Amino acid sequence: MSIIVINPNSNDAVTEGLRASLSAFPDVVCLTLSEGPFGIESQRDSDSVIVPMLALMKQRQDASAFVIACYSDPGIDAAKEMSPVPVFGIQEAGTAMAMCRTDTFGVIAIGQPSILRHRKYMRRLGVLDRLAGERALNMSVDDTARGANTFERMVEVGRELIDKDGAESLILGCAGMAQHRANLEKALGVPVIDPTQAAVAMAHGTILASSL
Repeated sequence: MSIIVINPNSNDAVTEGLRASLSAFPDVVCLTLSEGPFGIESQRDSDSVIVPMLALMKQRQDASAFVIACYSDPGIDAAKEMSPVPVFGIQEAGTAMAMCRTDTFGVIAIGQPSILRHRKYMRRLGVLDRLAGERALNMSVDDTARGANTFERMVEVGRELIDKDGAESLILGCAGMAQHRANLEKALGVPVIDPTQAAVAMAHGTILASSL
């Protein structure tokens, strides 16, 4: 078994955070897409990674499954069409996990422009009626991965989603936030979903079930 987790931006700090958050899962390999932008923060950024990401996936003939570790799920349809093994996008997986845990969920986004992009995808997934709200940190991807005040800002935004919007669980709307999941859950007292962990868990389950 080899689950290949691809960070589609070129920020190695994000990839290191993913490795740390996925350390309890066996057989996971985290890769950085060197051709990607330093952070995926716009639709253009998201679209720009599709071709090089698909090329990287083609090179990994050892993969039992792929996880696209960007909350926009860039290239998810093309990847599923091309790949001979299962492909999981973290927004789709994280949303499914949140809905298994609670009736309503909120999303912590990196910036305001991300919210429209996420909402369009959630409309396609048919889950907007379960979305309590989405609020932005107004930080960069790099800030979420290693900013000095990131956690405090996440607590503030998370509390607004819970108290003002009625969210019963929260999804981290960027792979760079992964390192903060456990502490944020303790601070806020509601389930906090790291969508990359959710996607890897689904990949593991899919692979194991197919071997029965």
